[in-house]
Amino acid sequence: MEKFARDAVEFLPILLNGVALTIVVTLGSLVVSTLLGLIWAMMRVSGIRALSWGSAALINMIRGIPIIVLLFYLYFVMPDLGVSLTALQAAIIGLGVAYSAYQAENFRAGIEAIDKGQIEAAQAIGMSWWLTMRRVILPQAVRIVLPPYGNVMIMMLKDSSQASTITVAELALQGKLIASSTFKNTSVFTLVALMYLTMSIPLILLVRHFEKRGPHR
Repeated sequence: MEKFARDAVEFLPILLNGVALTIVVTLGSLVVSTLLGLIWAMMRVSGIRALSWGSAALINMIRGIPIIVLLFYLYFVMPDLGVSLTALQAAIIGLGVAYSAYQAENFRAGIEAIDKGQIEAAQAIGMSWWLTMRRVILPQAVRIVLPPYGNVMIMMLKDSSQASTITVAELALQGKLIASSTFKNTSVFTLVALMYLTMSIPLILLVRHFEKRGPHR
């Protein structure tokens, strides 16, 4: 235990640098996935067949491509097409696009859970489709999708480790570099696991809070 404590004191400052990048990747990709997911969901429920089919096809395509392949494509292939991204930019966009498909399904389920009578009532008083969504449907749908949205945040936090495959020096890569240079695998990866757990637990508790509250309280 003393040995682990000494290793922790030595390695924590380096690993904390990785934590900072992990948080940046997670928050950045969360914003991207939320915006794209909302767009895909609105297309699905628009009632316009071409938009609905196009969104469904896009969502299925995104879900069928592994995250690591998206990251490789953005970081290694896009420069051949004239678009160069930094490793951090590619990680945020890649994770954001990958998770936008799951966000879209969550948002769609939340929107469709709202009583259609409210849509008919809003349109009966002259509200446009977009205004009905913005003022009537989306505010209620948000409460419904909060628990699954929190679960997505937890998964994104853990999957941010895949950014290490394109040289983003987040927590997982920092741990790997320290372990490879010191050969203290047990201490290093125990610390890495504990730090991921420390970041995840508040999100897990937040999701549990939303689940207990329920959508109608």
